[in-house]
Amino acid sequence: MSVNAVRLPAAEAAKQTLSQDADSQGAHSQSTGSHGAGSHSALSECVSRTVRRYLADIGDTECVEGLHALVLREVELPMLREVLAFHDGNQSRAASALGINRATLRKKLAAHGLL
Repeated sequence: MSVNAVRLPAAEAAKQTLSQDADSQGAHSQSTGSHGAGSHSALSECVSRTVRRYLADIGDTECVEGLHALVLREVELPMLREVLAFHDGNQSRAASALGINRATLRKKLAAHGLL
């Protein structure tokens, strides 16, 4: 899959979704400092709910690859797609938003077949 395939309507949809989320979460984010260390942002709460649901679903069954590796594997690809789409395919801006350098982003994109 090419980077251009990631850029299409998803960029506008992501911007609209973020705008709607910001409207609905604005007061919560301001009161909790959603980007500060140790804060409980909407993203953190979403991950917590999802992990709790997953653990409830598997019960006492052990996650073969380990929960940490599973979460990272499942989250990284959609995160890369969404951040890249939000920045209209601009890898430098996407890398900056992710807090990684462009070369690292390109390695991750290649590893996920997005280049």
